[in-house]
Amino acid sequence: MSIAEDPYLWLEEVTDDTALDWVRTRNAATTDSLAGDEFDAIEARIREVLDTDARIPYARHRGDYLYNFWRDATHVRGLWRRTTMEEYRTDSPEWDVLLDLDAIADAEGENWVWSGAQVLRPDQKIALVTLSRGGADATVVREFDLTTRTFEDGGFYVPEAKTDIGWIDADTVYIGTDFGDGSLTDSGYPRIAKKWTRGTDLSEAETVFEGKASDISISAWHDRTPGFERDFVQRATDFYNAELYLVRSDDKSGDELVLVDVPTDATASAHGQWLLVRTMTDWTVGDTTYPAGALLATDFDAFVGGSRDLTVLFAPDEHRSLHQWAWTENHLLVVTLVDVATELRVLTPRGGHWEDRPLTGLPELTSIEIVGTDSEENGDEFFLSSSGYLTPATLLYGTVGGGVETLKQAPSFFDTTGLAVVQHFATSEDGTRIPYFVVRKQDAAGQSGHSAGSAPAPGPTLLYGYGGFEISMTPSYSGATGLAWLERGGTYVVANIRGGGEYGPEWHTQVLRAGRHKVHEDFAAVARDLVERGITTPGQLGAQGGSNGGLLMGIMLTKYPELFGAIVCQVPLLDMKRYHLLLAGASWVAEYGNPDDPEEWAFISEYSPYQNIVGPEEKNYPPILVATSTRDDRVHPGHARKMAARLEELGQDVRYFENIEGGHGGAADNAQLAFKTTLSFQFLWTTLSAKNELNA
Repeated sequence: MSIAEDPYLWLEEVTDDTALDWVRTRNAATTDSLAGDEFDAIEARIREVLDTDARIPYARHRGDYLYNFWRDATHVRGLWRRTTMEEYRTDSPEWDVLLDLDAIADAEGENWVWSGAQVLRPDQKIALVTLSRGGADATVVREFDLTTRTFEDGGFYVPEAKTDIGWIDADTVYIGTDFGDGSLTDSGYPRIAKKWTRGTDLSEAETVFEGKASDISISAWHDRTPGFERDFVQRATDFYNAELYLVRSDDKSGDELVLVDVPTDATASAHGQWLLVRTMTDWTVGDTTYPAGALLATDFDAFVGGSRDLTVLFAPDEHRSLHQWAWTENHLLVVTLVDVATELRVLTPRGGHWEDRPLTGLPELTSIEIVGTDSEENGDEFFLSSSGYLTPATLLYGTVGGGVETLKQAPSFFDTTGLAVVQHFATSEDGTRIPYFVVRKQDAAGQSGHSAGSAPAPGPTLLYGYGGFEISMTPSYSGATGLAWLERGGTYVVANIRGGGEYGPEWHTQVLRAGRHKVHEDFAAVARDLVERGITTPGQLGAQGGSNGGLLMGIMLTKYPELFGAIVCQVPLLDMKRYHLLLAGASWVAEYGNPDDPEEWAFISEYSPYQNIVGPEEKNYPPILVATSTRDDRVHPGHARKMAARLEELGQDVRYFENIEGGHGGAADNAQLAFKTTLSFQFLWTTLSAKNELNA
């Protein structure tokens, strides 16, 4: 289908009345088809999980305070609040409410959604608060006084835009935003970084760096580390390549930009005297080649001065990859994945070498993430979150060299009796072993005539996948998945397909552009393996994914329809002929390729879902639910709208739902999140259970 032949371009007009009428009609039909007492009961339970006070109030420790943003049934839009460590340790901390977003939204007549805040330290008296309308990526930035609990009249204010902003000092910020014509990149992000002084108009801000329209974004920031204060500019030339510059100021000659000469596809960061470099591809320095996925350390000033004395802190192997790292004041915490299981180590610079030892005292058989450190004011403390598919989250607190304690424990939201987690490996078309996790009942007594202790009978199974942007799918607890799927007897599966970062950057880079087909083949291989193991049947197997995973779902529908009984496709990319022309799409050309290049369109066209839809006389697709958000200003809702319209036109079984708010996350508050979550699970359960009865 050429652009000229596309009859549904009008659905790309996001807020056009005709397009929104089309949306409302299909929303009503989808809601009516799934409504009922069972739907209401599941929705109420999910809402209870989202709103309960028993959740862990994750907080950021900054100086004397821990800051938290909290939403519940009473505070639908949420509270920004803080407390002390002494209070936080108690079962019911007393919180100091800084901002009531519900009250602000009501007073101003705006559908504000919280996007975050930057508190200026060490005084912690003022903050830059970012709010979005309806959950969009574009935000409004407003200076907030933490003493008076009011927005500052005459303070820093930035109108709605995709803004990058950060404190330099109380009177100065770095800012990139929409300054007017030509100030944004083709991807819609800031092209110019400026230094803005309090009391001056934004138009008077001093330009620090200008990129090109073809760049992804330009950003600038100030490192406040005492004794190592530095300023940086970053020019992202595509999604995976960026140039990092140190800004050297001179009263006579002005600012000078000094390139930090690391590979553009590497991740570089400064902490005190150290420069850390995480390689994306092999990097040869002199006679030494450092492998992709390594973490390297060197003295920052010496490196900028020309030295290339690099120390390998981590090197990957066939089973092990670098997942996460964070500094405390004196130590580096490193999280690695070993066949998708986490390990934590502490690395400490001592004289001319680095000491490496495990972080002990952690729960076993769980996935652990670093959720917070504060290298500026709270020494060597750290906060970790531990959870698993069947293990609710535990917030751990400790200091390097001290013990690790349980600070908060989330309750269990569903019955795990008889459930177990098993890891299997499927073999993809090119012979690559693809890991995946299966969560299901191990004792199938009473199911389809099987006796106690026998292998579970095939049943409704939900396979989740993403496969892109080096995002790893590690085990985590979901109360909604447990009560809406597992408790009802469903099997839940997460596929660690290529495109993620589970085995380091090469697990991702080998599927870029022309290699994209490997992602689809991996997911299909897991689907087939589930059937071969007797876990499910094609008619009882559902698939779900969002964003890049939504693209994956569109491909499963059009290329592998025989493998699935139902599909949920959320906030998806689907029209890969036009994706780079819509919203932030131009920033993903490094991932998918350029459809305007005939050679690249040749391989993109092979899988682009919208261009590959056929009628049931050629292929009979499984039922699909396509869901998106009107306020998603990252992945254009036109993708989902046009896909649903075309499927409907050709007579395929499609349901459509579009949340008017919600941004790329699909929901602006807990009520919306509970509804859209229930919609997906109820669609899958009713569809796959019906096929389960036919197969019984």
